[in-house]
Amino acid sequence: MSIDLTFTVPPFGLASAPVFTLTPVDGASGLFTLVGADARLYLLDAAEHLPDYAPELSDEQAALLDLASAAEAMLLVVANPGEAGTTVNLLAPIVVNARTSVGAQLILEDQDFPLRAELARR
Repeated sequence: MSIDLTFTVPPFGLASAPVFTLTPVDGASGLFTLVGADARLYLLDAAEHLPDYAPELSDEQAALLDLASAAEAMLLVVANPGEAGTTVNLLAPIVVNARTSVGAQLILEDQDFPLRAELARR
């Protein structure tokens, strides 16, 4: 089931679009495509694939997404497949308010997460 998302600011590298579509990839649990007007990103559900990843949002970031609680936040990371393996961006996750379908790619301030972390194979 696809979800139409509105972004407060388009994800980095994607042009503004009225709506982005988040769609699960068949046969790949926790893997999604995010499609806008001109591009596609692959996203992983951090809760499923990176259970120890627990970034903290600032009060301003939570307010931007109108998050009333952490339970409303869907935490996704951009996945970059390559010949040597897949890396994920842990420094700038995409956070979606599950209640409102509003999302944003947020840069985590004062947290030591890599821009390109190797994704361990399961």
